[in-house]
Amino acid sequence: MAGYLDPNAANQEKAVVDASRKLRIGIIGTGWIAEQHIISYKKQPDVEIVAGADLIPGKAEAFFKKFGVEGVKTNYASHKEMLEDKSLKLDAVSICTYNRQHANCAIDSLKAGIHVLLEKPMCVTIDEAVAIMRAEKESGKVISIGFQPRLDANMKKIKEIVESGELGRIYYIQTGGGRRRGIPTPFGTTFIEDKTAGLGALADIGCYSLDMVLNAIGYPKPLTVTGYKSDFFGKDKNYVGYPKGKGAEYASLFGVDDFAAAFVRLEGDIILDFRISWAMNMDTPGDTIILGTKGGLRIPSTDCWNGTVGGPMKIYHEVAGSQVCTEIPIIPEDKSSTLFDKKIRSFLDACKGIGPVPVPTSQIIYNQAILSGIADSSRIGKEIEINIPEI
Repeated sequence: MAGYLDPNAANQEKAVVDASRKLRIGIIGTGWIAEQHIISYKKQPDVEIVAGADLIPGKAEAFFKKFGVEGVKTNYASHKEMLEDKSLKLDAVSICTYNRQHANCAIDSLKAGIHVLLEKPMCVTIDEAVAIMRAEKESGKVISIGFQPRLDANMKKIKEIVESGELGRIYYIQTGGGRRRGIPTPFGTTFIEDKTAGLGALADIGCYSLDMVLNAIGYPKPLTVTGYKSDFFGKDKNYVGYPKGKGAEYASLFGVDDFAAAFVRLEGDIILDFRISWAMNMDTPGDTIILGTKGGLRIPSTDCWNGTVGGPMKIYHEVAGSQVCTEIPIIPEDKSSTLFDKKIRSFLDACKGIGPVPVPTSQIIYNQAILSGIADSSRIGKEIEINIPEI
């Protein structure tokens, strides 16, 4: 049996890929994030990209031409039409659509008997997440969610520190992140319109911050949430980040959050203090901190989410009665393989049955429940219980 990329291993030699059977891949949605997928797929010796679909006529064809991938079928009016084309013999798809299409595309793909790599966020609502998981259970196919930052060695180190017991029992976490001015409009308005995005900074980068800490502590179930979100900057026609001459138009279309915060109670009597921002009058909403009964971990923030930590981490603890601070050096970036490459490789290995699902829905449904819960709590202005139906 060929080796595989273990998404949970901190140190691992490069696996030998068995290219004797190629996996036939389709891409649904050919916008910016799909570019990262195709770049990584092209590096894999056991992949053949055979189809693509996009709602905009001609966009998929131009996309594959741009990346020099020939022989790809793209003459589909919808993703469902592509999935129904049995001549493709699809093994798996990457879903790279805007947020509000994630659930439909994932469910349709699973029902068609096809493995799914679904870009983050998983979806928009908890009901959609439950429907995806039910389709996954019925199909028996692999579905992994696109949280490639957890494959970074420094992210894995956070989990290792927690699991080592060095911090003791975890009781409080502060996390989040954001940008001073960073509403993502260079890619048009799909990130900021409610009809396409559904959620803004909360889902776009907030899901990453949640995954960083929830994955480290074993993804406990969220119980209650008090949430807040705002759109002061996005609704301002004079926002400096809008393209010249587009301020009034973009401000009128802005229908999501550019800032969100929450107080979440987790199973195990753990409190999560969360905040995230696309735009704010501050350089950072603060470092991530994980407090335990034996030690506390400080994880420096970054200017903009980049998949890793902002500098050396520090553990505050006691040694022989003395209060000390231990610095954890940054682990250098792996130049031989990007995080996206690792995401694609670990997904392909899972499809072949030689590795675990790298980012399973059984974890990310809790991430989605918090995002959805923050939005719901903000709308009604009070704390809510988080209820996840039986799958």
